[in-house]
Amino acid sequence: MWFVPLTSVLDAYGLHGIKPYAYATFGLAAFVSPLLFGAMADLHLGPVRVLRWVAAGVAISLALLSTAIDQHFDRWLVLSLTQVLTLFAAPTWSLTNTIVLAALANPSREFGPVRALGTLGWMAGCWVVSALNLDSSTLAGYCGCVTWLAVSCFTLLLPSVAPPKLPEPLSLRRLLGVDSLLLLKNRDHRAVFPTAALATIPLAAFYPYTPPHLRELGLERTAAWMTLGQVTEILAMLSLSTLLAKWRLKWIFVAGLVCALWRYIFCALNGKAWLLAGVSLHGFAFTLFFITAPIYLDSRVDPKWRARAQALMVLMTSGLGNLAGYLMSGWWFKACERPSGTQWPLFWGGLAGGVALVLAYFLITYRGETQASATISGKRG
Repeated sequence: MWFVPLTSVLDAYGLHGIKPYAYATFGLAAFVSPLLFGAMADLHLGPVRVLRWVAAGVAISLALLSTAIDQHFDRWLVLSLTQVLTLFAAPTWSLTNTIVLAALANPSREFGPVRALGTLGWMAGCWVVSALNLDSSTLAGYCGCVTWLAVSCFTLLLPSVAPPKLPEPLSLRRLLGVDSLLLLKNRDHRAVFPTAALATIPLAAFYPYTPPHLRELGLERTAAWMTLGQVTEILAMLSLSTLLAKWRLKWIFVAGLVCALWRYIFCALNGKAWLLAGVSLHGFAFTLFFITAPIYLDSRVDPKWRARAQALMVLMTSGLGNLAGYLMSGWWFKACERPSGTQWPLFWGGLAGGVALVLAYFLITYRGETQASATISGKRG
């Protein structure tokens, strides 16, 4: 309800100049927030209780931010409130993954269909925004505020997920979640985590810059059009358990990156049908890589480290990847602007080249494990 229309809201209120920095706050927050809250979930309170207070924080900060934009407050105050919002929002992905995976008997088969319900929620939010013609209105933020309050209340109905009993005393390193970096000693983790970060850099351009391209081609109610990606995302999630049973994890990751490459190639063709085809491919690209990644972590990481492992993934993607991606895509967008308009084939073509380099890196570095304990359904990773 807020993330998709954000670019249109900022444009409508004369805040176009801060758009790359507003999105970059998500990256800055992810450097600290997921690891800190992930450590709290693993070591102190449990993920359900942490999510309850984090969701309430998102709701309050989103209401304040929407008010600041609506009242035309100083852009630096708007940016500051955006940063507060993202500090609360950044850990929600890893916390919800931890809660869901802990409740599933067979994550490799059940996670995809369950996660598809989250995509339905995303689509519903976008449809409500466009149906009420709020694509460029701060009312979208207030709608999001109410929804996050509902999330906070809903956690009262969830079974608690107790933090594991620790054999070692707490240290500042463990309290801050910094010890999760030890996961990178594993060879395949050193392939998957950096690939996820690198793949997020070109991905970061998708939501800020696809809506203005859609408008330029004459397609209004952009939040609704953007849900084409979620339609294919659901199809991919429902197919994920079958793919996990038949394919190595390596080739599922590769398929996701290939879809990401073709997504931007289609966008670069600069036609209405081609752009919508690119938006549609986004769902396959996102699911096959970024939804498979939590399943990979759940199968390859010791249970007492899982919340921190999920948090580290958020740091690498939402932190390193998004921060670099939003800033670099903002620079690249300006470089592609001409007096006659934006050179969309050049813009999307450059991003396609970036995805191709990420795909090459993953193919070179990832090997997969042969041990049954490190695989899903007994198959090699």
